[in-house]
Amino acid sequence: MEMNQKLFNSAYIEMVNVHCQGEIGKVITAGAPEIPGLTPLDKMNYINHVDDSFRKFITREPRSSLQMSINLLVKPSSSEYDAAFLILQADQAHAMSGSNCMCVVTALIELNLVKVTSPITTLKLETPAGLIHVTASVEDGKCKSVTLENVPSFLLMKNHPFEFNGKTLHTDIAFGGVFYALVDATDVGLRISPENAKQLADFGMQMKAMLNQQLEIKHPELDGLNNIAYVMFRDKDENGEVITCTTMKPGRVDRSPCGTGSSANLASRFENEQLPIGYKQSSRSIIGGNFITEIKAFGTLGAYKTITPQITGSAWVYGVESVRLDEASDPFPNGFVLSDMWGFDANAI
Repeated sequence: MEMNQKLFNSAYIEMVNVHCQGEIGKVITAGAPEIPGLTPLDKMNYINHVDDSFRKFITREPRSSLQMSINLLVKPSSSEYDAAFLILQADQAHAMSGSNCMCVVTALIELNLVKVTSPITTLKLETPAGLIHVTASVEDGKCKSVTLENVPSFLLMKNHPFEFNGKTLHTDIAFGGVFYALVDATDVGLRISPENAKQLADFGMQMKAMLNQQLEIKHPELDGLNNIAYVMFRDKDENGEVITCTTMKPGRVDRSPCGTGSSANLASRFENEQLPIGYKQSSRSIIGGNFITEIKAFGTLGAYKTITPQITGSAWVYGVESVRLDEASDPFPNGFVLSDMWGFDANAI
């Protein structure tokens, strides 16, 4: 789609630069266009299905790079929420992300964009995936850690077989805010380690495309959440601790342990192992970052048994920046992508 000039003006867009366990999640605090829609879910679907020009402008080169997300603060649909946001990434707008939610909370607190109390600040955040209850530890104005009570998470498909590189593999399809295909890394002959990041990313992209073609994915209540967003590889270290690696279009790996993926993985384990309320799981990323995920409650969503996951981690503000569009002469209002960085299917995103 061409740039919709009605969504744009020439004012600067202000962003806070934040990372969560190494995964960059910048937060737009001012200057963004008003996205049509009454709720964050409406706004996400508008970007994904009607006009994605702003997403392209803010997430592509030359203003951005592949290894990051941009969090767009939007007006909540009700006064019961303290803030609302959605996630803009290289491929589309997404409904929920644990690491990005931690980045948003950290920015809101450290810039005093919400009411802050020490030592604990509680918030209600509205996302396209639903309500996120937040408890943040605050000391001298700094957000030390963030605990998220995530949306109900569930196993959609168990042990689904599929063919990959001449072998029959199996995946659990689970929801943790978006849909994940969960695959054991050892099944593809790899361990989750930095030197295998590129190969894991390539395998994940191939699997995602294949599985989305083969399967009908649909959330029982939320319109627009109807595909596998990511393939997450999972493994265990020599001490039995969980290691995860989420692969992201067009071909990179999440630097964080991935909060929604950790929720999906815990929902899968709950269904397969009948884990109890209070069960805690440590999830380590490919670069050694860590989240703690805990089962806080059980429930149902349509035909599915759900868990309410609680995720704890930390994020850090590391800078601020301003970007703008020179409408009169900028030759790249929609940005650009090149296969040297964005992969061979760059034009498909």
